[in-house]
Order: sequence, then C-alpha cells, then structure tokens
Amino acid sequence: MESTSEPMPVPRDYPAELAEDVISEKGIRLHMRPIRADDDATLVNFHARLSSDSVYRRYFSLHPVLSDAEVRHLTHVDYVDRFAFIVLLDGVMIGVGRYDRIPGTTEAEVAFVVEDQYQGQGIGLLLLEHLADAALPLGITTFTAETQAGNRDMMNVFYYSGYVVETTLDEEIISVRFPIAPTDASREVRARRARMIAELLAKQDPA
Repeated sequence: MESTSEPMPVPRDYPAELAEDVISEKGIRLHMRPIRADDDATLVNFHARLSSDSVYRRYFSLHPVLSDAEVRHLTHVDYVDRFAFIVLLDGVMIGVGRYDRIPGTTEAEVAFVVEDQYQGQGIGLLLLEHLADAALPLGITTFTAETQAGNRDMMNVFYYSGYVVETTLDEEIISVRFPIAPTDASREVRARRARMIAELLAKQDPA
C-alpha cells in the first residue's frame, strides 16, 4: 500500500547551504548534506547494510539493529553542539559522520562510518573535513575520537587529514585528539585531492 504520509518539513535552522556535491577518489559523484529528522528510515537501512566488522568498529560491540531511541538521537541534531552529515549515492545513504560537543568545552567527539563497498575512497576524510568546517565557526576548536587499536582505516583518515594528531593507547583503545583549524598540510591534502579528481574526471570524459 502506498504511504500517504507527507515528508517532514525542513526546520528553519536547517543549514541547507552546507549541502554539496562531492566526488570520491574513484570518481563516483555523491551528494553530502546535513542530516535531517526525516532521515530515520534511511539511517536504519544504511545501518542494516553494514558488515558486522564495520558495526563493531563504529559501536565497539555487535549492534545489528538500532533502537528507536538511538535512531531519534542520531537524526535529531541541533546543528551547533551536535551535527551530522550524510553521504548519498543516487539518493541512498552510503556514509554518515557526526560530532558531539563535550559539554562546557570547545572540544567535540567525532565519529563516522562508510558502507563497506565504498570504503577506501576518501569518503571518511570528506566527512571529517566537512564536520571540521561546520564546527569551527560554532566555537569548536578540537576533535577527539576513540577507536580500536586494530582499526587502521579510521586511523589512516586522521593521519592523512593533515591535522596535527595526538594519540594515546590504553589497552586496545586509541584516543585521538587534534585541533581542526586548517594547517598548511590539511590545505595541501585538499588541493592534492582536487588535482587527482580533476585528472580522473578528465580521463572519464575527455574533451
């Protein structure tokens, strides 16, 4: 039966100007935008497609199904102290990244996950950069994160970002901390990616 429900109206404080078309390192054209409250079903379907390994790396436990409370928490953000971007391919979510400000500080915890078949294409780094760009004008100066010691993919995103990353190891958990103000190295990361993608697109669609 066809649904008769109407889409939820976009809130007035929704930062639509931060939506942007982006391109992965394999030349896949994607759309990135801030999450909305009506992305609940999209998020549930995305989570269900993640492998158990990806879920474990994100949540530190086997967590195949998100509860209704978790879905609401993840999709309802204030775009200031809590912010999230989703990445869409032909309207289907393939990645999500978020930050949550640590109360009373200028630091925020950051996390992101990309659907398995699209990992290794620079999408995690794009999410990190967009979150940093959104956070800086809102008074957040530093990102923190925790990841398992064996999660090399996540650590590579941080190390290759061009930010000055500090890490500490406590048993099997790596704590990460870095300022998010642009650096010469982070600017060069973006410039290098832009050059690489321009060359890739030229090969795909030669003049």
